[in-house]
Amino acid sequence: MSEQQSYYVPASSPWPIIGALGLGLIAWGASTTVIQASAEQDGHGSTVLFAGIGVIVFMLFGWFRDQINESTKGLHNEQLNTSYKLAMSWFIFSEVMFFAAFFGALFYARVIAVQWLGGDSNNAMTNEVLWPEFVAHWPLVNTPGGTETQAMGWYGLPAINTIILLISSVTCHFAHTGLEQGKRKQLTGMLGVTIILGLIFLYLQGAEYVHAYQDLGLTLDSGIYGNTFYMLTGFHGLHVTLGTVMLIVMFLRVLKGHFTPDNHFAFQATSWYWHFVDVVWLCLFVVVYVL
Repeated sequence: MSEQQSYYVPASSPWPIIGALGLGLIAWGASTTVIQASAEQDGHGSTVLFAGIGVIVFMLFGWFRDQINESTKGLHNEQLNTSYKLAMSWFIFSEVMFFAAFFGALFYARVIAVQWLGGDSNNAMTNEVLWPEFVAHWPLVNTPGGTETQAMGWYGLPAINTIILLISSVTCHFAHTGLEQGKRKQLTGMLGVTIILGLIFLYLQGAEYVHAYQDLGLTLDSGIYGNTFYMLTGFHGLHVTLGTVMLIVMFLRVLKGHFTPDNHFAFQATSWYWHFVDVVWLCLFVVVYVL
């Protein structure tokens, strides 16, 4: 019979209540900021918002510090590692559903709503009554309200960013392989390259947004096309930012000698997340930019 393992139960922690306090401040500050901005009033909303963000950052540093200390002291066991893997798997699944909702909104706008307003065979009367001169065509650069913009092509910065993320996925894989094989130089080098590629992606996406606003007139006021474009690419950029921060934390831990071929779930979870971000971008590149 295999020896029964005990399940590690950590001591009472203050971090959940601190995290809840930070999230509450963010919700309060964000809602107050929006209300004050719409009313063109000055107030404390932004101060509360940034205070909440500060509390969350403080909580993350403290909570992960405790987790790292527990792991390096050998307190974690295989049963707890299984719980971590399940938790990360469900988290990534929730992120898949998050983006699925946005892709669904884009699909509805392109295939149903715009065609309906354009007066397809089943809704010709709608077009005649509402916008007789409106022609259903995607990307919708001429909205029924008269707003005109230009579509963002797939070539140029979007294509370059696609290549960058594909290469970063490969370098992340080789970094993970180096860790599993005990090749620390390969781990450090490939992980460093992955971080650099992530930062380049974020810089080029910022340059793409500047180009869209200044040269193409593609803004958040550009109708459903502009809204869905920034919604999908913006949230993906936020995920790339989070993934890059995670990679940087892993790099610092590697420099401190953390992780072994048999004990490196934090790195493995970060690798899973980065590959997920890359797959989402490929889908986004095809649906938003190419089609």
